[in-house]
Amino acid sequence: MYNKHMLTYLLVGFLGLVFGSFAGATVWRLRARQLAEDKKEGEPVDAGELKRLKPLLGHGFSNDRSRCLACGHELAWYDLIPLVSWATGKGKCRYCKQPIGWFEPTIELLTAGLFISFYHYWVSGGTVFSIELILWLVALVLLVILFVYDAKWFLLPNIVMWPFIAVSVAVALLQLVMADNFVESALSLLWAIVILAGLYFMLWFASRGAWVGFGDVKLGLGLALLLGEWQLAFLTVFLANLLGTIIVIPGLLSGKLSRKAHIPFGPLLILGFLISLYFGGGIIDATADYISTTLMLY
Repeated sequence: MYNKHMLTYLLVGFLGLVFGSFAGATVWRLRARQLAEDKKEGEPVDAGELKRLKPLLGHGFSNDRSRCLACGHELAWYDLIPLVSWATGKGKCRYCKQPIGWFEPTIELLTAGLFISFYHYWVSGGTVFSIELILWLVALVLLVILFVYDAKWFLLPNIVMWPFIAVSVAVALLQLVMADNFVESALSLLWAIVILAGLYFMLWFASRGAWVGFGDVKLGLGLALLLGEWQLAFLTVFLANLLGTIIVIPGLLSGKLSRKAHIPFGPLLILGFLISLYFGGGIIDATADYISTTLMLY
């Protein structure tokens, strides 16, 4: 039995590596298309970055192949084995010998870790393999792409955001169908949307996009649909802002950040979401017990 579970975890981890490789390649293709579109619209772009990523443009789906970002060489299948190809090539392109860097293997490991941790969370709750699990794993891959893209370029691209919201809607509908109390679950889901998406919509509207971008509003909607509970949505907002404070205050005190510095909020929301998803129930119960005990003392 132990070996069977270990084999399953290894398989899930391998799938995470494969989809992590897909996520990494997607991030670069999205960036290349964004630069090309920005240049076409007359916006300033980094000419060097556009030149480096140009080989990723102009290919249809049938002939779209991964390429080295340094020399543009089309990569063979044995160049694309997650982690293995990077390790055997000592972190360098097999053709031009230029360093590849840690970007791709980091995304692959991150996605594999998410797949394994979520699968453990899923089966520990007594849930068996289902279409909902597949939808959750798809959502995690899309979240990895959104996390990395926003962290690097301060943007949550719609071409990824809309599929993420669609998957989140499907998960929410399945959760409502299987809920013991449909009305209670629907109301909790509605309040989760109000808290996560509604709050950031008001901030976006009030600041005209200066405080948060509209991408954060859409991300909040997708995360609320996945969580389905207003308590977890509230905790996600609290954790995202707490993490932002932890990051920003030391930077301000040290002078490394100015008061006008732009901090991508999408990654903070996603981290808050993951913490709430895995540990939210325990955090909420512990907080409620603490408040109850404190009130009783008075």
